[in-house]
Amino acid sequence: FDCSLLLTRKMETLRAALSLVPEYLRTYDGKDAGRDYSEYIPQLGRKARGIKMWMQLRYFGLSGLRARLQEHIDLAHDMADWIEADPDAEMLFPVPFATVCFRMRPARYQGREGEPEVAEAIDRLNERVMNRVNDSGQIFLSHTKVDGVFVLRVAIGNVRTERRHIERAWELLQTAAREMDGDEA
Repeated sequence: FDCSLLLTRKMETLRAALSLVPEYLRTYDGKDAGRDYSEYIPQLGRKARGIKMWMQLRYFGLSGLRARLQEHIDLAHDMADWIEADPDAEMLFPVPFATVCFRMRPARYQGREGEPEVAEAIDRLNERVMNRVNDSGQIFLSHTKVDGVFVLRVAIGNVRTERRHIERAWELLQTAAREMDGDEA
């Protein structure tokens, strides 16, 4: 739980304002009865979610944030270009932001994606590629499914991400795809 402190002398007012427990399940505090803190919400306060944005603005400034976002978008476009140039990979969606959605699709499957067994083989290959790359501990990929198709996702957003990291990610992906495809063939 988050850690916060709230001081009040009006516990019943606090309870009435924040409790999610219906009246018929409420316990009532007697003189010696213990308090059921679940009726006062677990952390007894609210998160300061806006502080994260405030800290970013204070550290980078608005122009610094814009530059960082643009750099991440540029890196995503670079990766998309590498994927487009690789005959064993395919971009699945445009890259308007810093997330690249694609899949590895060996050239031997080109033109056969409509065959159910081929579509399943490509999905299995991509899942195995993702697991191999993630198991390396060097990068972390996520995935999604769009219309039943297994999609690899590279999200570029860490403040320390540099071009060398994206290059390494692509190298790991290509290597894993070659190795996994060899196992699948």
